[in-house]
Amino acid sequence: MVRYDFSNRVVLVTGSSRGMGAGILEAFARAGAVCLLNYVDDAAGQNRRDAEETAERLRQHKATVHLLEADVSRYDAVEALMKRVVEVAGGLDVLVNNAGILRDRTVKKMTLSEWDAVLQTNLDGVFYCSKVGAEVMRDGGRIINVASISGVVGFHGQANYAAAKAGVIALTKVMAKELAQRGITVNAVAPAVIQTPMLGAIKPEVLAGYEKQIPVGRIGRPEDVAHAILFFACEESSYISGQTLPITGGWF
Repeated sequence: MVRYDFSNRVVLVTGSSRGMGAGILEAFARAGAVCLLNYVDDAAGQNRRDAEETAERLRQHKATVHLLEADVSRYDAVEALMKRVVEVAGGLDVLVNNAGILRDRTVKKMTLSEWDAVLQTNLDGVFYCSKVGAEVMRDGGRIINVASISGVVGFHGQANYAAAKAGVIALTKVMAKELAQRGITVNAVAPAVIQTPMLGAIKPEVLAGYEKQIPVGRIGRPEDVAHAILFFACEESSYISGQTLPITGGWF
């Protein structure tokens, strides 16, 4: 097993209160990183409770963890988030743009609010966090964007999601060029079906059909994505930038 060392490196993973984001941040915690756990408040307070539970689990790995609330779909909230990053951690070394939502529906039935919500969180949020995050990031840092294989192949009922993730892939290529002089690399991962709470939005029969098509014979796990992200974040990957890595079990 590869042993990464992110001691004293400051890592922010957006949307990391649960699911894949929590799995990614836990992998960094195991590797000694200072972990910045981002979540967005909801009326029921569930996201905050999930964030606190995840933070407690990360602290069991002796990690320093800070909880930072922010809605990444709002530029003013992202500006405030990055100011807090500097206040609590002095700066940023690794940014993982993971926060995302699903609002699946065919184009014919999709509402404007469903289109806007997905684009605002899944694409605008990545742009906001990358733009402002780069300003507080130390030279030699890393930005890793969580795209999706949907942004490459397009899935039925995911016009909004696929469009947003395709935009993330394009943004990754541009930012890799623009930040290269500072030694900052920008890469993306494009997972297929990963075992997270978001799978609840996919009909069981559709999910079963997907699983049959995956050559390795199983749905992906958060750690499958986390391992790839840690590689993109490590020193040894400094000559890789502007790339998108499919994580699909051989499916695509």
